[in-house]
Amino acid sequence: MSPNTFYPIGQAGVAWSVNEKQQWANSCVKSRSYQQQVVTLLKQFSTDFELVQYGALTIDPDSYPLYALTNKQWHNNKPIILVTGGVHGYETSGVHGAIQFLQSIASDYTDHFNIVVLPCVSPWGYEHIVRWNPYAIDPNRSFVSNSPSEEASNAMQYIAQLQGEILLHIDLHETTDSDESEFRPALAARDGEDYIAGTIPDGFYLVGDSANKQIDFQAAIIEAVKQVTHIAPADEQGEIIGSKAEAEGVIYYPVKQLGLCGGITNAPYTTTTEVYPDSEKATAQDCNNAQVAAIKAALDFVLTSVNNT
Repeated sequence: MSPNTFYPIGQAGVAWSVNEKQQWANSCVKSRSYQQQVVTLLKQFSTDFELVQYGALTIDPDSYPLYALTNKQWHNNKPIILVTGGVHGYETSGVHGAIQFLQSIASDYTDHFNIVVLPCVSPWGYEHIVRWNPYAIDPNRSFVSNSPSEEASNAMQYIAQLQGEILLHIDLHETTDSDESEFRPALAARDGEDYIAGTIPDGFYLVGDSANKQIDFQAAIIEAVKQVTHIAPADEQGEIIGSKAEAEGVIYYPVKQLGLCGGITNAPYTTTTEVYPDSEKATAQDCNNAQVAAIKAALDFVLTSVNNT
């Protein structure tokens, strides 16, 4: 059997065994510190928010505790706003956008909502700047019963025990150039499939739930993010990353069926953000600002909807 021509691990047409998955994990390099860059910041929010450890990764529990932040005064009769980031640890603004939201405007909404933020669902992935967990499993395809991903199962168990109705869930992501240069080739190699090259959209877009589109909600977020960074245009086929653009910067997936984080609740308002950090038109701070603008627009939209009912 010939080796892969498009990825340095495994053989063409053969799905990885445990050995190849371990080879992949061994090739990952720790490139930044979760403790220094994330945990240290989270511990600074003790005035307004409660820091809750909801688990730890068994590969190194001391290095990879899993944290959520909630407003200290919890009221069961208030709707819950859920923000998740860092499901894919390499998508940096997902983590730091969630942190910036806590630093900047989250406390403005605690009179109306119970706020819950899981800023870094995949801390090992964050440190190694990779999409998968140490076992070559994609957490964002693993939000399912009997999940193979500790990152997903810990988050689901914590969210399931929250007291109250979840009104909004916004999951913060990025689409990066490395999706095509590294992660999609690795996926094809892992699964023993052919790698078919795709394209990366230049700009911000949203992934909504095809079973609950909430078109006006998605549009409100796009309009707000336009003030911060550019919106990804559809390609010549009218698609963004292979899916039909049903409005400016908006595509839809069957999120529950795919096991995506965006489908873990029955919230009436859900969306996944996709920031493009490799654009020449955007800085890292622009990306964080875009995540915060998206959260704020979502909150303002649902606040208006609550007040009008």
